[in-house]
Amino acid sequence: MKRVEIYTDGGARGNPGPGGFGAVVIFGQHCKELKGAFDHTTNNRMELMAAIASLGILKEPCAITLYSDSKYLVDAMTKGWLGGWKKRGWIKSDKKPVLNRDLWEQLDQETGGHTIAWKWVKGHSGNTFNERCDALVHEAIDAGKFIEDSGYLAQQAQDPELFG
Repeated sequence: MKRVEIYTDGGARGNPGPGGFGAVVIFGQHCKELKGAFDHTTNNRMELMAAIASLGILKEPCAITLYSDSKYLVDAMTKGWLGGWKKRGWIKSDKKPVLNRDLWEQLDQETGGHTIAWKWVKGHSGNTFNERCDALVHEAIDAGKFIEDSGYLAQQAQDPELFG
């Protein structure tokens, strides 16, 4: 298997608000940057989108180390949360529905075939690639070329009390 390193980040201004994701995918001497922006979304959704987008460009199963400053993402993938949610029909242990189910399902699909080590890295702590991902997030938002986050809008419509 080819060895790949991926660094990801996501954020939103306002949470919810305009948001973006950034990723750096490294294979040998090759480095590819990804970014995108959504008009009305959350930090957590953008963290997930960064992982989904970066895994989505890989053309074959790889041995991946994926670095993220999102405990939400890393803990779900390393502490068995995702598997538990699926077993319980996308219900959390507190009996509430899993937020961002659409993206968790996409991420689950994108991980198939790969061997992935999920690593948490402290954000804004001088890690060169994490800092670059953060810059990509802001570049994407500042460019103003927003995609509609239909998953967030559907989630919001389903439970307006939760999303105000």
